[in-house]
Amino acid sequence: MMTDEQYTACARRYMDTVFRVAFNYLKSRSDADDITQNVLIKLYRANKTFENDAHIKHWLIRVTINECKRALLSPWRHIEPIEDYIETLRFETPEQSELFELVMKLPAKYRVAIFLYYFEDYSTEEIARLLHIPSATVRTRLKRARENLRSELLEVERNA
Repeated sequence: MMTDEQYTACARRYMDTVFRVAFNYLKSRSDADDITQNVLIKLYRANKTFENDAHIKHWLIRVTINECKRALLSPWRHIEPIEDYIETLRFETPEQSELFELVMKLPAKYRVAIFLYYFEDYSTEEIARLLHIPSATVRTRLKRARENLRSELLEVERNA
């Protein structure tokens, strides 16, 4: 069981990661906020001993994915236009904004794999354990996502 100080430190350290995983899954800022809050409450209530920070992070991402899957089944779920959310973000270059838009247009299974691999630095084996799928499937999803992004970027380049 965590002390209040340990919980506060963990919540501050991983809140962003939980939100980003949820947002990548759901494409809705308000739903991602709700999931983040629910996951952090579950962490607070968890009567579990964690081995280290990596174990906590793994547990939080797993719980986040489960909560997202549950939310996708909800009849109350609504989808916000991604363009509205993009306007609130700040990117260093227009290319980063464009890449973010293209990644968010990918199907959830590709978006989540891309996020965990490139932004959270998980290996394909670790992602496979988080998502409960074979590591070969993770590699295939990453490959297809990169191919899709490459073709979309070439299309944008041709139209520019």
